[in-house]
Amino acid sequence: MTTVLISVAVSVLTFGLGMLGLYIQRLLPERHMSTGSKEMIGAILGLVSLLLALVLGTLVGSAYGFFATQKANIETLCARSLELDLAFRQYGAETQPLREALRASMTGAYDAIWGDAATYRQQFDVAAYMPRFEKWNETLSSLSPHTPAQTQSLSSMIASSSAFQQTRLLTSLQLASPLSWPLLVIVVSWAMLLFCGFGLLSGLNGTSAAALGFGSFAVASAIFLILELSQPYTGLFRIPAASMQQTLAALGGSPARAE
Repeated sequence: MTTVLISVAVSVLTFGLGMLGLYIQRLLPERHMSTGSKEMIGAILGLVSLLLALVLGTLVGSAYGFFATQKANIETLCARSLELDLAFRQYGAETQPLREALRASMTGAYDAIWGDAATYRQQFDVAAYMPRFEKWNETLSSLSPHTPAQTQSLSSMIASSSAFQQTRLLTSLQLASPLSWPLLVIVVSWAMLLFCGFGLLSGLNGTSAAALGFGSFAVASAIFLILELSQPYTGLFRIPAASMQQTLAALGGSPARAE
């Protein structure tokens, strides 16, 4: 809902500045709208249009890149959890508490993606699950291998566990600051100034108002995409849960939910 409100606000502001430009154009004396003045305004608007197109396009691309990175992190987390569970099973019955902790961790991550906001904060807040990792590492360190096979499995478990925890931490830390709000404010300011300039160079009629409306919608939709793609677990475009469902089924966790 917040992203929708922000996008609507951007649309209203850009359209309003465009209409303001149309109104100011009618009030300006004729000498201020000479051919030379219009050429200068057009050149500046061209510069602002280029800057807006470049930066806005870059922001949309960066937001999609962030979304794709988070999706890759989840898939990597699933693969490493399966590898870790295999190492636990190969070691023996002593690793059953670790297998249960791994299953609980992946189930919590799944619930965070498709659950409510409270579950999301609990599962992706670093401070919330660091104590679990500490207990996990203590249990892993307390294992005493009795055979060469267990010694080899223990080395594999330590490496896989470290990779699993690193991926989980990286996913959470990337979510801490996915978007630069000052940059977004600057881009919206450029759009407002640009639409005001468009109004100065046009006449107040239905066609101009409709063109301003379509342009405002285009800018607002780009802002909406940036905001939504920066929220891959709570936004409209959520990361698919298929990989997590398959992982939970392999780990023996809760049955997969229908999407």
